[in-house]
Amino acid sequence: MSYLNETLHFTDNKIYYTDIDQTYEIMMDWEDEIMSASSAYICQNGGDILEVGFGMGISAGYIQSHSINSHTICENHPQIIPLALEWAKNKPNVTIITSSWYDVKDTIGTFDGIFYDTFGDDNWKEFGSTLTSLCNKGALATWFNCSPSSSNLSVYPSSSHEAYSVNPEPNFYFNHKTYYLPKWQL
Repeated sequence: MSYLNETLHFTDNKIYYTDIDQTYEIMMDWEDEIMSASSAYICQNGGDILEVGFGMGISAGYIQSHSINSHTICENHPQIIPLALEWAKNKPNVTIITSSWYDVKDTIGTFDGIFYDTFGDDNWKEFGSTLTSLCNKGALATWFNCSPSSSNLSVYPSSSHEAYSVNPEPNFYFNHKTYYLPKWQL
């Protein structure tokens, strides 16, 4: 099953798809607070920001609310790409890359802040080992953390964590009352 081939459904509060007898939420609006916190963390030094995954555009909106130079977004799902392009239409500091971050990682440049939040990314295990090559000195990065604790997946670099109380609607990907926001710095 390839996520990029799935037909997505969009409502006011989530993006999802169904497969036989299972619903897979891609993103939901209960994530608003952690998208805001993630964006605030990676944008605190300004500069050039990389966002991997557009989803509902929640974090993109928060990133734009900060004083930054540029905002590059990698999105590769064929139904989400048009939404990202429309969202970016009147934002001169935004560049939408319509392919996988992994396919452009060697040519995309370096950044001062990076937020990685994708669903169904076949190359998610490569993000941690690729991270430093995408960063300027002192860069800040975070990623969506599905772990119910401050432990880290072994494929991501060591980081500190900040705990947030959350109240997610039942979903496929995260059903815990505390979200541990990873905070990493080069």
